[in-house]
Amino acid sequence: MTKKKPRKPQRTRTLASVDRFEDGLAVLIVDGRKQTRRREELPPGVREGDVLDLETLTVDAEATERLRTEVREARERAMKDKTPPPGDFEL
Repeated sequence: MTKKKPRKPQRTRTLASVDRFEDGLAVLIVDGRKQTRRREELPPGVREGDVLDLETLTVDAEATERLRTEVREARERAMKDKTPPPGDFEL
């Protein structure tokens, strides 16, 4: 009988999406809950909608793009067969 090498447990990353900025705080969404951080703790240039790896405090570009695609598709589904409101603006 051969022994299998024990697998290293995969490191699970904690990701947060940047919901908004209020005064000097960033409001993050982590596992469906709000969390705040001082804005200066975040990397320079971080924007609303970016996804951060909370361990490294770096923007996860792939996760950010996935989130933006999900939001865009959800918005398109919600607007399907609906007439947009009058006026010259975009939500």
